[in-house]
Amino acid sequence: MTMPIDRSRLVFPALGGLYETFAPFSYAFMRFAAGAILVPHGVQKLIYGTAANTAKGLAAKGFPFPLELAHVVGFVELFVAAALAIGLFTRVSAAILCVQMAVITIVFTGPNGYFWAQQGYEFSLLWLLLFVAILFGGGGRYSVDRLLPKEF
Repeated sequence: MTMPIDRSRLVFPALGGLYETFAPFSYAFMRFAAGAILVPHGVQKLIYGTAANTAKGLAAKGFPFPLELAHVVGFVELFVAAALAIGLFTRVSAAILCVQMAVITIVFTGPNGYFWAQQGYEFSLLWLLLFVAILFGGGGRYSVDRLLPKEF
């Protein structure tokens, strides 16, 4: 549901029509961007073979079966993120991506502190919170989920 734009509160009231036109698409755009931006990372791991580099990082942190886990990470970043982008199984996809971002935030970037300039966790935390918001929001009006009889 989109709230009407109060043009009297806008610094540039002439933009009110533009805001009203595109406001219904804003959540779908956010969901699409959140998923689509991860897809190239999955392509890189699964198609261009950088999963071995990911496996080295996982092994260094003590994760078991690092190469297999690196391929799971690639699968999540390619297929689960693509599903999120189009709004297919949105809540499940967002939950899976929340787990991945929580691990990245806590294990990989957390020890470096908050600031991204020091490889800190602020950016991965932003992604985690975005996926949490999508988890609660579901697929939304413009999603493949809307075509399914039940929402996952």
